[in-house]
Amino acid sequence: MMRHTPPGLDGRRPTWAEINLENLAHNFRVTKAEVGPSVSVMPAVKANAYGHGAVECARALEREGADWFGVALPEEGAELREAGIRVPILCLGGFWEGQEGLIISRGLTPVVFLEESLERLDAGARAAGKVVDYHLKVDTGMGRLGVQAGRLEGFLDAALGLENVRLDGVMTHFAAADDPDRSEFTNEQARLFAHAVEQVRRRGQAPKWIHQANSAAAHAYPHARGNLIRPGGIVYGIWRDSTNRAIRPLDWRPVLSLHTRVALLKTVPKGTPLGYGCTFTAGRESRIATLPIGYNDGLRRGLSNLGRVLVRGEFAPVVGRISMDLTMVDVSGVEGVGVGDEVVIIGRQGPREITCEEVAASLGTLSYEITCGISARVPRVYTRGGS
Repeated sequence: MMRHTPPGLDGRRPTWAEINLENLAHNFRVTKAEVGPSVSVMPAVKANAYGHGAVECARALEREGADWFGVALPEEGAELREAGIRVPILCLGGFWEGQEGLIISRGLTPVVFLEESLERLDAGARAAGKVVDYHLKVDTGMGRLGVQAGRLEGFLDAALGLENVRLDGVMTHFAAADDPDRSEFTNEQARLFAHAVEQVRRRGQAPKWIHQANSAAAHAYPHARGNLIRPGGIVYGIWRDSTNRAIRPLDWRPVLSLHTRVALLKTVPKGTPLGYGCTFTAGRESRIATLPIGYNDGLRRGLSNLGRVLVRGEFAPVVGRISMDLTMVDVSGVEGVGVGDEVVIIGRQGPREITCEEVAASLGTLSYEITCGISARVPRVYTRGGS
């Protein structure tokens, strides 16, 4: 197993996120096997690969045969190109005025949903002496981005007059494919999208790529896969709160774990208040461990007096308010804890596990927000060991 020395053993602060690239590759393979050889796969590596590290994850997924990558911003696509990523990259959020040159020079494919954006792209491509591909996004019910059904004909009319852009794909995005109670709504979105694709083809366009399925839809709605899917969370082993739980999950394995070490141990008498605002008072003589991790690292302040960690394979509760750089936990019930012991914030230690979905549920949010919220000052340590 390839492993870099974790922080804390190499002169750095002992707080780090461990990214298991073998589990990442495994999740890609089981997803690809489920959808079959006729469906291509575009892993979403936007938002720094959901906090996992876009460049390293993209390199690993490119080796596994990823057909496309999905990013939110042209800047994210440019970063991948500069790192040597060669497969097509789709900019899912479109592009801003003035970014046409970046799109063209880096060989990126933008999503387009505004006529004026398409005209600017065409002008930039003409000036560069190129024909640039784009994917047309249709709004079928998500309501964020996309050409509305009633405006599609007008958009297609405008597109037909442009010679330096080519409609390479048509896409939409599902709003509730993870919710079994919203299956009727999801199927209606799929119906509206199929109608939009027919409109595009009737106007003489021949898009190569037809795609609408995110993680949840790719798993729960096989008829909606088209010839390209866009999995996000399942590639990173995050699925419990982002897929349709009525459908049996695949063997998706967690890719990220979050670690730190005990920096200080102290025994405090019963009645001792701890942390900002004195929001916790020891109900007994307690053994308290201070950890070098806080909300600036992504350990959310909302977990104060609510969250838990793993120390020596046992759960230990967070006590007091989580501060910017430090957190306290009560290890009174854990035998033999010492300074320097590894503490797991997210992940497995011994027989027990804390998932990012568990952390998210404690905060009333989504697991993606937890991994995306792990800050840049937390180094990512990449390993190739299986789970």
